[in-house]
Amino acid sequence: MNYRHIYHAGSFTDVMKHAVVAMILSRLGFKQTPYGVLDTHAGIGRYDLASPQAARTGEHLGGISRIMAAADGLPEELAPYLDAIRDLNGAGGPLRWYPGSPRLARMLMRPSDRLLLAELHPEDVETLRQEFARDRNTSVQHMDGYHALKAHLPLRERRGMVLIDPPFETPDEFERMVAALALGHGRWPTGIFALWYPIKERPAVWRFQDSLERTGIRKILVAELTVHEEDTHKRLNGCGMIVVNPPWQLDSALRTVLPALHGALGAEAGGARVEWLVPE
Repeated sequence: MNYRHIYHAGSFTDVMKHAVVAMILSRLGFKQTPYGVLDTHAGIGRYDLASPQAARTGEHLGGISRIMAAADGLPEELAPYLDAIRDLNGAGGPLRWYPGSPRLARMLMRPSDRLLLAELHPEDVETLRQEFARDRNTSVQHMDGYHALKAHLPLRERRGMVLIDPPFETPDEFERMVAALALGHGRWPTGIFALWYPIKERPAVWRFQDSLERTGIRKILVAELTVHEEDTHKRLNGCGMIVVNPPWQLDSALRTVLPALHGALGAEAGGARVEWLVPE
């Protein structure tokens, strides 16, 4: 795909990914004991939708802008995600700032919870460090996200989430994700792993999911949202999340949330899919 995320901030793919992340973190917060989050491809933390880069594509207009306009009619499960966006932009303020995964996570986490961020791009990691300079429980490291799995797992909190959300700049990214999950799960089999992926060419997704099944890992949930017919691979037709060890009833909640998001996005094609790739 080869992109800097600022061009796509707030797009429908961000909406889907961050809605799922927020639902997972909200459930982790149900228990009083602290938890940890490792974000392997963190980006810069927050994005200015008024920037020239975001204005160039305008993808947020078909994504988070539509969602916020329809927010009052969306399921209650989305409230933490939507409230975080409102808080970031100020009460009653215009929609200018969009939280990347690190900022969204930190807004939903408690002071006692720990956030670990890995980012390889040298300029982005400096921006990320500035974003969290005053946050003692957030660590920013300049390193390859896949190497971070070996460096930091298992998390000392013994519960939490690993988000693997690469930019898909290399043709073997699906294969690298499978290997990363196998490594991470081997080191921390009870952790929640969330893997984002694009849907452009369906056979590539099938091969990816077949490879996941062959790892022998149990409790693998698939959630997908598409907004176009899958009749060409020359555009981004949708995206998906693989969730390993999902929190209780996340699957049933997503079966309500994702169709609601699809409707709020005004998509005339595609749809939502939630099913178990590998059950318990």
